Amino acid sequence: MTERAVPDLPADDLGVARDFYVEKLGFAVLFEETPDGKSGILGLRRGGIYLTIHSPMTGHGRNACASLHVDSADAYYEEWRARVEIPRPPKNEYWGGRTFGVTDPFGNTIFVIGPTTS
Repeated sequence: MTERAVPDLPADDLGVARDFYVEKLGFAVLFEETPDGKSGILGLRRGGIYLTIHSPMTGHGRNACASLHVDSADAYYEEWRARVEIPRPPKNEYWGGRTFGVTDPFGNTIFVIGPTTS
């Protein structure tokens, strides 16, 4: 196994999180443990991107942010914008990335960063 850091995001309902990340954003389930469909842990993967969702997550911060480094921010935006609300389209940043963000149902931000376009 390759070592990697995986964002661990808080949720209030694992079923709602599963719907958002799997059905809307296209992640696949790696592992899931839930005694009641609402609490537990959910491991997700999309290509080389990994996330863990905990419900409830106590003792950690809320309103977390996970940055996803991708080949094309525009491609993710085009795929996701029909399924979730995205406040603004991708834009080139002065520091050299092309970005947009989406907020999950629990207030966590998924910040997508790709290379700039001309």
